[in-house]
Formats: sequence, C-alpha cells, structure tokens
Amino acid sequence: MFRIVIAATCLLALLAACGDKTFSPGTAGESATGAAPRDLAQSEKPVGDPRELLENLSQDLLDKLKASESDEEAAMLEEEIWDAWLVSGSATVDTLMKRGLEYQSEDDIEGARDAFDRAIALKPDYAEAWNRRAVLFFKDGKYDEAVADLESAIKNEPRHFGAWIGLAMIFESIGRPEAALRAYEKALEIHPHLQSAIQAKRRLDRAVNGTPL
Repeated sequence: MFRIVIAATCLLALLAACGDKTFSPGTAGESATGAAPRDLAQSEKPVGDPRELLENLSQDLLDKLKASESDEEAAMLEEEIWDAWLVSGSATVDTLMKRGLEYQSEDDIEGARDAFDRAIALKPDYAEAWNRRAVLFFKDGKYDEAVADLESAIKNEPRHFGAWIGLAMIFESIGRPEAALRAYEKALEIHPHLQSAIQAKRRLDRAVNGTPL
C-alpha cells in the first residue's frame, strides 16, 4: 500500500509538471489556456473536409515521429502532434475544450469536467476529449473511470502515445507492473524517443523480467 501511495504521489507531481498536456510526460510545452494551435487553425485554407485534413496531418506527423532520428526532432514533432490533437474539426468542441483547460488550470474541476463531458457528447470519436477527462478522474481517485476514458481515447486514436503513457502510469501506481510495462512498450512503438517511457520500461523490465541494467 505504501508503494502505491508513493507511486500515485509521483504521478500527480509528474502530471502537474506536464501542464495541460494530460498524461504527456514528453519534452514539448503548451500554453496553459489550451488555445488553438499557432498554425493549424489560421494557416492554409485547405480544400476538402477539414476533419479529414486534420486527421491526415496528425497521422503524417505520427509517421514522422516514429521515424525520427534524434530527441530534438522528436520533441518538435511531439509538440506539433499535440497541437493537431487539440483541433477537433468542430468550432463548438474546440471552444469547450479551451474552456475545460482554463477551468482545469484554475482548479475548477467541476467546470472542467462539464466542458469535457459536453465535448465528448458532441463528438464521441474525438480522442483528445477522452484523454483530457481521464486526468480529472485520476485526480479524483476514480482509477476505473480514468482507465476507461484512456481506453476510449486509444480506441479513437490507437497511436495516442499520451493515452498509452497514462494507462502505464496508472497501472504502475496501482501495482500492476506487467500491464504497465506493456503500455509503456506500446507508447514507445509510437514515440521511440519518449524519455520517461524509456526509463520506466528499463525499470519495469528489471522488476518484471529480471532484465539487468
């Protein structure tokens, strides 16, 4: 039990350090308000379905992330991916997400939860809304609900490395090292330069498989 409390405390500290990038212990930074990405919303005026174009953009960036050859390149791609994920293709949902992040930054968990609930109701296939709500459940000690939301995020975006990391961290905090190791490995298949996952995998390999340093 003591180990679980320590792990949960470490997880909360890491989430706080990550700012608004829920379950994203990576290298990139993001504004506290969750404002629209700097280029995605205002840059080119694409022809065709905006939702499809946004999805294609994130998938292209994820392909590049997997093939990245340096931590620096991966960090830049990671930030662009988070930006892409914060654009839902719906102006209403984007507004709700921005409000939710603002409420969360002000520790108004009820307001944030309501905003994310409404975003999910309007766009249930939007992975990032599920991912953002998961942290609220975690902070409230509702691990089952947090895991369910992260699994929904992954169902809608199988390469959501942030959601995989979230699952891994929760599993590790509740004493399920084998499940945590598998989730970290899935995150690293997507984001090979994710240092927190590399370190966690090394630690859990020793604990689960007896792998030496």
